[in-house]
Amino acid sequence: MTNILLCGVGGQGIVLTSKLIAAAAMEKGTDVRSAETIGMAQKGGSVVSYLRVGKCRAPMFREGQADIMISFEPAEAVREIRYLRPGGTVILNTHPVMPVTAALTGGKYDPSEMTGYIRGCGFRLIALDAQKIAEEIGSARSANMVMLSAAVQSGVLPFTRDEIAQVMKKTVRPQFIDINMKALMYDIIRKD
Repeated sequence: MTNILLCGVGGQGIVLTSKLIAAAAMEKGTDVRSAETIGMAQKGGSVVSYLRVGKCRAPMFREGQADIMISFEPAEAVREIRYLRPGGTVILNTHPVMPVTAALTGGKYDPSEMTGYIRGCGFRLIALDAQKIAEEIGSARSANMVMLSAAVQSGVLPFTRDEIAQVMKKTVRPQFIDINMKALMYDIIRKD
């Protein structure tokens, strides 16, 4: 069984990414369970999605049991890192989303401190600026597919990009397929 935690803030496409992973598992005939916890039900609130791929009874798992964390935002990674098991993998989007409290109070938010903290925890870390890559591809809104592509390319997810692409065609609205497909197929992890 593989325990996967996706985290970030509302509006980053975390729930869609979770659905694509779950659909890819189901297409392969693998059991999967999922659940989401959504903080503020609006853009900017914390969003966490739990996925269990393989035989299990419940979708959620305890702290220290996630094999993989796909974090769409550095501060959210720090907030949820307690769920990752020793030796787990973090796929981290280094592009920050200013927390509402910091924006309202004029507070400071340095995402490099968050990334440094995660780097120092001893987990396998794959860090990338998914927002920048998505903008280069043609749509900042496809950063979630960049993150999913990085997770697949790193080998931590038991799926190929083609398997994810097949379920994407059934799940994503037709007008968004092309740009999301471009993000999914972008070579993020180069094999030299």
